[in-house]
Amino acid sequence: MDIELSPDELRGRVLETTEANGMTSGVHVRLMITRGMKTTPYQDPRVTISDPTVVIIAEHKEPLPETVERGIKLFTVHVRRGYPDVQDPKLNSHSKLNCITACIQAAKAGADEALMLDPHGFVATCNSTHFFIVRDGAVWTSTGDYCLPGITRANVIQICRDNTMEVTERNFSLTDVYGADEAFVTGTFADVVPVVEIDGRIIGDGSRGPTTARLQALYGELIERACAP
Repeated sequence: MDIELSPDELRGRVLETTEANGMTSGVHVRLMITRGMKTTPYQDPRVTISDPTVVIIAEHKEPLPETVERGIKLFTVHVRRGYPDVQDPKLNSHSKLNCITACIQAAKAGADEALMLDPHGFVATCNSTHFFIVRDGAVWTSTGDYCLPGITRANVIQICRDNTMEVTERNFSLTDVYGADEAFVTGTFADVVPVVEIDGRIIGDGSRGPTTARLQALYGELIERACAP
């Protein structure tokens, strides 16, 4: 989709929005883009008659300290991440009915987030974050075939490699998850958050593990360097 803006121009609009609102730190930005206005309410892009619509929502929003320290609970849902010929899971689109359904099912089960499997039954990702486990000091995450190519996910993988921490992208099952020493999720908003319970099973000792705590600190340092004047 041609949004008629270069990456630098789009970045400039985001900065204009935060500057206009006097925002300098502790800001969460959600960027949404559609093809634009249409002559009739129909999905065909050929009936678009305007420039693309760019929506930038900036708000002062920070993760709760207790969430970052105490962690969250996950519930494995029946809704799967699909094949790319049905809906490519690598596209961050507004068509997220499967993720919304997964989120609702997890909430009904009393969890904070849904853990989703791929079509083959391996662990894929969560409904809005990426999932990692730690086993014997090694960090595991999914192959990435059935999840978004998340920026935070990629940064955490690189942080592991830069700090001689073993990290692999691989297929693994719920059996591996239930027996993990630690688990955590990554996302744009909260960075790295520990997972202390999955499907009613306590992960590790039920608290933030040392590897997760180290990655939180290292990721914080990365953000500080990136935002330095």
